[in-house]
Amino acid sequence: MYYTEKTENDCGPIYIREKGKLRCVNEAVRTEDKPSGRSKPFRLFGRGFSVQLCIENEVRASTSTKRKEHFIFTYNEEGSLRYSVKSLFNISLLFIAENVQHVDSLMGFPEQMAERLFVAAEAKQKFSDPEYGPRALQLFSEAYGDLVLKSLCLRNRFLLVSEKLEEIKVFHGLQSLDLFGCKLGDSHEILQHLCSEALSSLIQLFLGDNNISNRGLQKLTAPARVMKRGLANLQLLDLSYNPISEEVVGYLSCFPNLRGLDISETNMELTASLRQVLHNKLGFVHSEALLHDFCHSHCKTQGWAEQIINQWETHILELSKLKTDLQPRTDALRFYGRHKFVRDTLKVAPVALARGDGKGKKIQFFKPSSNHQTQPRGNTGCTTKSASQNKRKRTPDSGIGVGSDSGPPEKRPSSSSITVEDWDLLNSY
Repeated sequence: MYYTEKTENDCGPIYIREKGKLRCVNEAVRTEDKPSGRSKPFRLFGRGFSVQLCIENEVRASTSTKRKEHFIFTYNEEGSLRYSVKSLFNISLLFIAENVQHVDSLMGFPEQMAERLFVAAEAKQKFSDPEYGPRALQLFSEAYGDLVLKSLCLRNRFLLVSEKLEEIKVFHGLQSLDLFGCKLGDSHEILQHLCSEALSSLIQLFLGDNNISNRGLQKLTAPARVMKRGLANLQLLDLSYNPISEEVVGYLSCFPNLRGLDISETNMELTASLRQVLHNKLGFVHSEALLHDFCHSHCKTQGWAEQIINQWETHILELSKLKTDLQPRTDALRFYGRHKFVRDTLKVAPVALARGDGKGKKIQFFKPSSNHQTQPRGNTGCTTKSASQNKRKRTPDSGIGVGSDSGPPEKRPSSSSITVEDWDLLNSY
C-alpha cells in the first residue's frame, strides 16, 4: 500500500490543539488562494493517492488449484463447459489424502472409505514421497492388514528388494511372499524380517534360487525354534536351487503347520534315507506328481497397493535403463538392437527354464491329510501345458521323418528352425 500527494494546497485545513484551543495552521495560505469568496471542496486524501493490493503468484496459483479440485468440469452436447460442485464427503476425502502424513491412526475407520482414501492418496503420489511414503503405507497396513497387500510376488526382482526394502517391511498382513531368485544369500536383512511378528500371518514362502546355505536356514529359523516366534502359520516352503543338505530338516521341525516342501535341485538326493528322515521328523511323504501349490504361474501381487508395487518396478527399470543408455552406442548397435535382443533371449531361455518349471528332477514332499490321502492333486495344468509344448516341438521332426519319401525336405522350412548361429550369420551382413 502506498500514497502520493502533489502539493500542500491539495489538502484540506489542518488543525492543531494549542493551550486547549484548536487553531488552523494553513488558513492564511488558503485565504490567499480563494477566488471571489468561493471555498475549495474538502478532500480527505490527495488527488494522487491510490491503493494497490499485491498478492504473490505462488499463493494465487495454489489457491486456484485447490479451488478447482472442488469442482467437476464437463462438456455438454453443444460443447459448452459446465461444472458441478463435489460433495462434502469427497472434498473432505481429498483433504485427508493431501495431509495423510499427519494422521495418527485409521483404526476403526470403515474399510470402504479407507479404500477410497488409499486411492486418493495414491493419485496424489503420497506413497512415492521418500519422506512420508513409508509412514503413509504403515498407517494403512497397521489398520487393514491383508487388504492393503495380501500376496507379494518379487520373483527375480532383486533390485526392487534392495531399493525398496524399508517399504516392503511395512506390509504386515502378507499371506504369500515370493522371493525366488532375489540373490539374498545368508545375511540379507529381509531374512531377519521374515521371522518377525509383522509376518506372523505368512502362509506361503518361496526362497528358491537365493544361494541360502544350511547356516542361513539356521539363522532364519532361530527365532521360531528358540523363542517360538514368527512363521507359526507357514504351510508351504520352497527351498529349491539352494546349496542345502539333510541337516536343514531338523531346523524345519519348528513349523507345526508346514504341509508342503520343495527341495528340488539342492544337495539332497531322493534316497530312502531322505524319505525316512522327512517322514520321521515332519511326517512328509514324497509326491510323484508336481504339486500345484509350487507352480509359480499363478504368482501375482494382490491388494490395494498392487499399483504401487508396479510403479516401484517401473521406476527401477527406468533407472537401470538410464545406466545402460549412458554407455556409448554406435549406429550399428542401434540397427541390430532388435536382433541382439532376440539372440540374447534365445541364449537365456534355457537358463530360465532350468531355474523354474523346467525338466529338472523335482523333489517335493507333502503331509498327508487326516483322511489317509496318499497322493495330492498334482499340477495337471503345468504338466499338460509342457506336454503339449513338447509334442508341438516334436511334430516337425516326426513329419519330416515319416514323409521323407513323399517330398523333398528342403521345401518345408519353418521359422522355428532358425538357430542362434543363423541369427549371428544374418547379423554379419
